[in-house]
Amino acid sequence: MEKDQLQVLNALDVAKTQWYHFTAIIVAGMGFFTDAYDLFCISLVTKLLGRIYYHVDGAPKPGTLPPDVSAAVNGVAFIGTLSGQLFFGWLGDKLGRKKVYGMTLLLMVLCSVASGLSFGREPKSVMTTLCFFRFWLGFGIGGDYPLSATIMSEYANKKTRGAFIAAIFAMQGFGILAGGIFAIVTSSIFKAKFDAPPYEVDPVGSTVPEADFAWRIILMFGALPAALTYYWRTKMPETARYTALVAKNMEQAAKDMSRVMQVELQAEELKKEDQTKDFGLFSKQFAARHGLHLLGTASTWFLLDVAFYSQNLFQKDIFSAIGWIPPAKTMNALEKVFKIARAQTLIALCSTIPGYWFTVAFIDKIGRFTIQLVGFFFMTVFMFALAIPYEHWTLKENRIGFVVLYSLTFFFANFGPNSTTFVVPAEIFPARFRSTCHGISSASGKLGAMIGTFGFLYLAQSPDKTKTDAGYPPGIGIKNSLLVLGVVNILGFLFTFLVPEPKGKSLEEISGEHEQEDELENKV
Repeated sequence: MEKDQLQVLNALDVAKTQWYHFTAIIVAGMGFFTDAYDLFCISLVTKLLGRIYYHVDGAPKPGTLPPDVSAAVNGVAFIGTLSGQLFFGWLGDKLGRKKVYGMTLLLMVLCSVASGLSFGREPKSVMTTLCFFRFWLGFGIGGDYPLSATIMSEYANKKTRGAFIAAIFAMQGFGILAGGIFAIVTSSIFKAKFDAPPYEVDPVGSTVPEADFAWRIILMFGALPAALTYYWRTKMPETARYTALVAKNMEQAAKDMSRVMQVELQAEELKKEDQTKDFGLFSKQFAARHGLHLLGTASTWFLLDVAFYSQNLFQKDIFSAIGWIPPAKTMNALEKVFKIARAQTLIALCSTIPGYWFTVAFIDKIGRFTIQLVGFFFMTVFMFALAIPYEHWTLKENRIGFVVLYSLTFFFANFGPNSTTFVVPAEIFPARFRSTCHGISSASGKLGAMIGTFGFLYLAQSPDKTKTDAGYPPGIGIKNSLLVLGVVNILGFLFTFLVPEPKGKSLEEISGEHEQEDELENKV
C-alpha cells in the first residue's frame, strides 16, 4: 500500500513516537478535559440551583428545579454540542482543521465564564442566562469532537494511532474528576466559612445567600484549562493529510511536516489519480463505499450515549436510593453539593478513569472492534445484574455490591464503546469527509445523550404517584429503566458489526482513497 502513498503521509505513518505526538495529545486533550468538566459539572449544582431559586415556604423537602427547567439546564448544552458537532465538523473539511480549531476553544472560554454570570437575580432571568450561555458553550464543545479526533488521527503513526486518539478522549475522565474535586473544595470552603443548619431545622437558613456564588465559581472554573492551551492551538500547523489530499498543496504539506517531525521531506508532484474528480458526501459512490460504515458509527454512538448519559444523570438519584447521599432535608445546601461531588469523584476515580486508560493501553493490541463488542456485552450483563434483583440491591446491607456493579458498567463503557465510538470515525472515512463524518457520528451520540438525559429524568421516576420528585409524572421506576438500558446495549453490540477494524492500517488504506481514485480514473 505504501508504494501508492505520498511520501509525506508515509513518513507520518511510519514515524516513531515523538515529542510532537505528545504535544498534540496535550493540546487536543485539554480541550476534552474542559469539555467533560463543563458538561458534567452542571449535574453537581442542579440541586443547589433548586434550593436557591425554587424554595417553597413550608415545603417538607428543599426546593428543586421544575421538570422543564431541569430539562433545559441539563439538556441545552447537549443541543448546542450536537449543533456544534455538525457545523464545525463540516467547517473542518471546508476550511481546514487548524483554522477552525482556535474558534471552538475561544467560544468555550468565553461561554464558561459567561454561564456563571447572570442578568438579574430572579429565577427566570438566572435560568434563561444560564441556558443561553450553556447552549453556546455546548456549540464550542461540539466542534472539539470532530476536530480533535481528526487532527490526532492525521498526525499519528499507524502503530499507535488508536492509543493517541483514545488518550485525547481519556482526558474526559480527568475533566470529570476535576469537576468533582473542585466542587468538593469549593463547597467545603463555603461550608466552613458560612455554616448553616440542615433544611429540616431551618428551611430558609439552610441555604446561605453566599451559596449563590458557589455554583457560579464551579461553572466558571471550566474556562481556565481551555484558556491555558489556546496559544498552542493557534501554533499547530495544518495536518499534512488535509493540506495534501484536500487542499492539494503538496509543497506546504511537506514544509509543515518537515518542521513538525524535524526531518527533510521533499514536496512531490500530485499524481494523476490525485487530481481526478472527487465524489460528494451525498453521492451514490459515497453511499456504496461508506454508507454502512457511517450507519455503524452513528448508530453505535447513539445507542451507547442513551445508556451512558442516562446512567450519569440519574447516578445521584441512585446514590440517594442506596443511602450514599442522605435525604436532602437532613443537609444544608452546600453539604448536598459536597456529597454529590464526592460520589461523582469516587465513581470517576474507581471506574471511569481506569476504563479510559485500559482502552489507551489495549486498543492497538486487540483492536477497536473487539473492545467495542466486549464493552457492550459486559454493559448488558451488568445492567441486567443490577435490574433483575433490583429490590435486593436497595437493601442497606447490599448497597456496596450495587455500587461495585454500577461502577463496572461504567468501566466497560469506557473500556469499550464510549472510547471506540470516538476513535473509529476519525479513521475510516476519506480525508475530505473525515471531520464531517465524525461530526455526524458524534451528533448522533448527542441525540442519544438527550434521549438518555430527558427520557430517563421521567422514566426513572417511581410508578407510585406519592414517591415521584416534585412536578414529575409517575415513571417506570429505576428497575425497569435499567432493563430498558440493557436492551439498548444489546442493540449496540449488534450494530458494531457494521464497523470495520482500522487497526494497523494507514488512513488511506482504510478509507480506500487510492482505490476510489483509480476507479474514478477508469470511468473517465
